[in-house]
This record gives sequence, C-alpha cells and structure tokens, in this order.
Amino acid sequence: MKRGTASVAAALVLGLAASVLVAAPASADNIRDRQYWLADYGVQKAWATTKGAGVTIAVIDTGVDGSHPDLTGSVIGGTDVSGVGASNGQTPVGADSKHGTMVASLLAGHGHGTGDGILGVAPESKILSVSVGFGVGSVGSDDQIAQAVRWSADHGADIINMSLTRNTLDWPTSWDDAFLYAMDKGVIVVAAAGNRGSGTTEVGAPATMPGVVVVAGVDQNGRASFDASSQGITLSVSAPSEGLVGAAPGGGYYSWAGTSGATPLVAGVLALIKASHPRLSAGNVINRLTATARSQGNPIVYGSGLFDASAAVSATVASVATNPAAELKEWIRLNRRAVTSADPIPTNSPTRPPTGTAEPTVVAAPVSPFGRVLPAVGDLRDIGIPLLVYAVFATLVILVLRSILRDVIRLRRSGRFRESRAARRRP
Repeated sequence: MKRGTASVAAALVLGLAASVLVAAPASADNIRDRQYWLADYGVQKAWATTKGAGVTIAVIDTGVDGSHPDLTGSVIGGTDVSGVGASNGQTPVGADSKHGTMVASLLAGHGHGTGDGILGVAPESKILSVSVGFGVGSVGSDDQIAQAVRWSADHGADIINMSLTRNTLDWPTSWDDAFLYAMDKGVIVVAAAGNRGSGTTEVGAPATMPGVVVVAGVDQNGRASFDASSQGITLSVSAPSEGLVGAAPGGGYYSWAGTSGATPLVAGVLALIKASHPRLSAGNVINRLTATARSQGNPIVYGSGLFDASAAVSATVASVATNPAAELKEWIRLNRRAVTSADPIPTNSPTRPPTGTAEPTVVAAPVSPFGRVLPAVGDLRDIGIPLLVYAVFATLVILVLRSILRDVIRLRRSGRFRESRAARRRP
C-alpha cells in the first residue's frame, strides 16, 4: 500500500441525516420499538446466555455523555486526547459532539424506567470514553487516534469501537505502533466501512488495516445500503446502518443512518461472544462472529454476511489459529521495510476535514414528515388499536340498533294492516 506524503484528519463516519426525536414519557417506548435489530439479528435470543457483563469497550469518538438516562453507570472511565475536552472523556467535543453518545447507546445502552429508551446490543458491558477532536485540538487527529488506542489498551479495554475513517487507504506509521500495541494485548479493534453518501466511496483506514474488524451497512431489509455504507475487500460483516436511533447528550434521541451506528452493533456482538466464551483468543472471538454470519453473497459488499448474535454466542464453531496482531505485524514487515529516513514523513493536519468531504456535522433537522404520516409501532399499540376496537364496537352497536328499529317498524306496520282489514269486515 502506498504511503501518503501528508496525513488527512480522521473524520467521523456520520449518518446521512440525523434528526431530533424528542421522547416524552408517554411516547418514550416508541424509541424501544424502533430497534428492529434486537429481534431481527438474534440479539434478544443471545441475551438468554449473556448481556455482555464483564466486558469493557473503549469508544474512541467525540466523547460519551454518561449522564444520559440510558447510559448511567455504563461509563466507568475515560480520557481526553484532544486537549479541549474533560479529563474523563465525558464532555462531548467538536462540531459532531452528539456522535459519541449515539454510538455508545447502541453498544451498551440499558434503557430506563419500564421499557423505555435504548437497549444496546451488550447492555451490561462497560464503556471507556476517549474523546477525540476531529479537526480541533492541541495535536493532529492522527496523533490523537494513536494516543487513544494506546490509552484504551492500557486501561482495560477488551474491544475498541472506532466509528470513524481517515478517508485514505493508507495510515501513518504511528498507527502501526499503536494498533499493534493494542492487538498484542488481545484487544479487538472494530471500525466502520464509511458511507458513500458522505463521500467515502471506498473503505479507508482504519478499515483497511489488517486485523481490524470492518463493518458494512445494510438497510432494514438486509440489503446493502447504497448511501449509508461503503464497499471493499476488507469487510468482515454487515449490520443495520439505516433506520437507527441513538441517545443524545443531555437527554433525548436522534434518528440517524450510517456505518457509525452499524459498528457499535457489531462491537456489542463481539462483547457478547467474549462474555460467553471468556477463554477465547481475539482471533477466535472474531472467527465466531464471521463464521456464524448469514451469507448474503458478494463479500465485497457484505463481508461474511449479516451478523447473527444468537448463533455467534451459542453455535458450535471450530477454533482457528488466526491472530489479528500477527496479521498486522506481517503487513508492517512487508510494507514498511523499505521506509528510509529519506522518505517524506506524514504530517498531521489538525484543522482540515477529510479530502473531498464537507466538515463533518450531525444534522439536527426536524423529524421526517414520513415519520409523522407513518406511525410507529408504539403509536399503533397505544392509540391505533384502542381506536380500532372502539370503532368496531360502535359499528356493531349501530348495526344492532338499526336491526331492532327495522323490526319495530315492521311490527308496527303489520299491526296497523291487520287492524285496517278487521275494520273493513265489521258490519
């Protein structure tokens, strides 16, 4: 792979449109109803075995608001590598500050109240929040990522979630060292494939790095998403990237689309596998994910297929000798051996967005009019079904009353007719 002469600031793999979903107490269950992947992808079945307890996932992102009702108690540590956030990583930073909290909620959200809010795929797992400033901070984004990966490995992360892309096939040598350091400790790194609709026409680093689990996106019918996913030979598995909902800092929810949301769903499945099979190596944890995926055909589009959380946890899967660290180490041996001091050294670009894309932002637009025309499942249950029952009951009452009224009128007419004939017969 050719080295670039200058690095490009990493960017969040943002959704195509994130719209505010204000969930009042009476309708908060609609947020739960929108999470179709819990049933469709075997997550609820997997919970009969484990919910991810004992597994720690580092979310390298814009920071996770651990005070959200769906995340209270889930964020057990963190740091800031941007120089502009809070020391615990829980103060969202940058223009896309909502991003990290939305990602974390799909991974480890535990809901709140009775059946309200977001349930992550691994709701009993714990989060380390590592806040990164994409385009802001005292050091460039490339160096921030390298620091974040090392910090995560040193502070107990079993899995690292990276819903971001560098938008280049190559990556700086600092990532070689940091990612290899984490993988040598048995840490599993999960990265987003990127979104064509946001300018990522092919997967970029870290999704091009050997040993990294790469997540592609599909729509609600399980077909490849045209806008909310990218394609490439490094894809591992696919997960929903459309019709998603995520928790927003300070409370409330956002609807969104993109492999930013697909990635934590897969990271959550890996947490379930690790919790249920704690003695497995990183390579075998990943192998259970890919070996049990439901094949959709073209691996450049779907990787091994759609993840199946229940099968990943419970199926019988033969062990393998693969090792993510060994894969990356071999790539470094083959591709970095010709590097000399005369080669240009990549430099960070702390304020530039990825080449060919707009400055990444979360679009806080009104809810799509289709969301108001087409009711959610909760609306149908709470309002539509009762109204339907009342309407049917009222219709039956009206029909019965009309029938009785017709009978009364018929009887009255029949009585008057008999009286009239009797009167004519009298002398």
